[in-house]
Amino acid sequence: LDFCVILWSFRVFLWLVCVFLGSFCVCACCQLLIYIYIYIYSTYTFCVFWLFVCFLSHFDNFIPAVWVFSLSFCVFFGLCDVCVISRCVQGFAAELSEEVKTLGIPSEVIDMKDYDPDDQLADECTSRTVCVFIVATYTDGRPTENAQWFCKWLEEASTDFRYGKTYLKGLRYAVLGLGNSAYVGHYNTVGKNVDKWLWMLSGVRIMTRGEGDCNVVKSRNGSVQDDFLAWKAHFLRRLQALARGDSGSRSSKSSCMKTDGADHEGEEPTLTNHSSEEELMETSSDEEQSDERTSGSVVDVEDLGNLMDSVKKSKVPETHVSVIQKVSSILLLFRKRKLWILYPRVCLRNMYSRVKSLFAGYKLIGSHSGVKLCRWTKSMLRGRGGCYKHTFYGIESHRCMETTPSLACANKCVFCWRHHTNPVGTEWLWKMDPAEKILEEAMEKHQNMIRQFKGVPGVLPERYQEGLAIKHCALSLVGEPIMYPEINTFLRLLHSQRISSFLVTNAQFPQEIRNLVPVTQLYVSVDASTKDSLKKIDRPLFKDFWPRFLDSLRALGEKRQRTVYRLTLVKAWNVEEMQSYSELIALGQPDFIEVKGVTYCGESSASTLTMANVPWHQEVVAFVRQLADMLPQYEIACEHEHSNCLLIAHTKFKVDGEWRTWIDYERFQELVEAHEASGGTRSFSALDYMSQTPHWALFGAQEQGFDPADTRFQRRNKTKDVSGC
Repeated sequence: LDFCVILWSFRVFLWLVCVFLGSFCVCACCQLLIYIYIYIYSTYTFCVFWLFVCFLSHFDNFIPAVWVFSLSFCVFFGLCDVCVISRCVQGFAAELSEEVKTLGIPSEVIDMKDYDPDDQLADECTSRTVCVFIVATYTDGRPTENAQWFCKWLEEASTDFRYGKTYLKGLRYAVLGLGNSAYVGHYNTVGKNVDKWLWMLSGVRIMTRGEGDCNVVKSRNGSVQDDFLAWKAHFLRRLQALARGDSGSRSSKSSCMKTDGADHEGEEPTLTNHSSEEELMETSSDEEQSDERTSGSVVDVEDLGNLMDSVKKSKVPETHVSVIQKVSSILLLFRKRKLWILYPRVCLRNMYSRVKSLFAGYKLIGSHSGVKLCRWTKSMLRGRGGCYKHTFYGIESHRCMETTPSLACANKCVFCWRHHTNPVGTEWLWKMDPAEKILEEAMEKHQNMIRQFKGVPGVLPERYQEGLAIKHCALSLVGEPIMYPEINTFLRLLHSQRISSFLVTNAQFPQEIRNLVPVTQLYVSVDASTKDSLKKIDRPLFKDFWPRFLDSLRALGEKRQRTVYRLTLVKAWNVEEMQSYSELIALGQPDFIEVKGVTYCGESSASTLTMANVPWHQEVVAFVRQLADMLPQYEIACEHEHSNCLLIAHTKFKVDGEWRTWIDYERFQELVEAHEASGGTRSFSALDYMSQTPHWALFGAQEQGFDPADTRFQRRNKTKDVSGC
């Protein structure tokens, strides 16, 4: 009785304890379920285990077909003169190559420093080549010296929409990473990354990534040499399994870069391996020590379609096929929906934190700025031609810095090449960094990116030296640079460094346009010619976007320096509004009109554009001809066929029958200095710093805008690149 009285007196306390314990148990169970979900989702363990354990136990013919093709083989390695591990890399590569040759398979060992992936790696996709990458992790998780450029290119390509998710589709590869597990935070980082990047580009693993550990205490086989021997034995078995269906005629070419697979066309089954946002699946080598009869035993969810085809073609009972179909459909649905609500999310107000993980390849500056190396900068460093600005206005693409002081934008354009991962807003909401800091860090980061090209195959030494001296700045990277409150200070700092300025705005800030100091060239993006189409294409945030748009064009017409309308053609969206475009041109009276076909930026949930919306170059030319015929004071001046872009120029730039669309940059700097020295009273116009356009840049020239001083280069077996900058 006394005990009951005591319990009753403490009933409130006991009730609270029960509630607390119950809540704790519920939370713990939920968290456990989340971890189980993430584990199953990220590794596809359930898919592989269920399909291959349950069904293989019931019938023997549920085995995907072995690849049948003539093999060649190459080993890529990276090393460093002062790195002990990297010396093992070279020895392992040579040893593996000799072992492969004993199997009658042509083999080659390649130093990554002497290999240009931009030129040659895509060729391995069409040849019957198995590529092995033996890479070591050096200080702070970085690649060794010889592998730095290869790894940097691979990382950028895996996140660059211009290459696409299927750029290395058909490449068969294996990765062996060497490292020391004593360095916990960086153990085998390079090997993991190389494997991940190749997979993101749709390369096909022929086996799980191997690891060699220099830490003898934790090494699986006792030493890095023994780890290699164990991996090598497993790899050779895998290689023999791939070649088992060979007809006996092997490729006579030993170079992995020149193996011709045309004679075997159609022999290999299509294996898709699309990249996704999930983490790369990691498994241990022990998981693949079983008999090699199950070719391609690691199956991603995306490959279930191909797996189902194999099942249907084999003699499998219909009941089993039905079950497999149900399981695969559930897994695919599970993957597509992603159930984001289960993932803990942290929302940060700082713009830098928000975009840090989203802008692959960007060098972020402070809290709201960024710089990135343009693809045309890389191209011109190799003497392969510059961007359309080189053709139209004479900039040196390898000396151009592409940056922005504001990653935020007031539009959400359907063709945005950042897929709307950047912040948006109608006013400045972020902690502002000083213009001096932004420019200093932008130049430093840009020059550091240029320095990474030192010694890269194909880079011209004289272009490399010139590239370190920045001469032009394209404020068109992403976002709306004119939103930055200190944009005029930033422009003055550029000019004080004798750097020309190319500023792009989306025509939503008319007052800021009027307040701008003189720039080398001022752009306004005119993506549509009517209110409805502008709303549909640009999706502006301002409710009064149309009055702002028209007022911005009027403000542009008040400027005395060079002004440009930038028209982006999107087939089936804005190519039928010819008369409306001519009216907008009459409103702003720009010096130049750039007309460019939209660039396809890949699939995105934020955009419905497809390749069908990308106009062919001849379609852009036809549009420009019609538009120029409606403009009495304008004519077609220049063409850059590679960028799918043409330039319409005001006839005032046609002096004595010769076009002068190029810019005298030194003269511009002199005029700006005089303008600043006079306190703004001494003005100048676009005609004061124009220069003659070379014949190869003119519309109708045989070169179609390609500088004959450079060497034309086109990737083989890839779709045509129509991207610009």
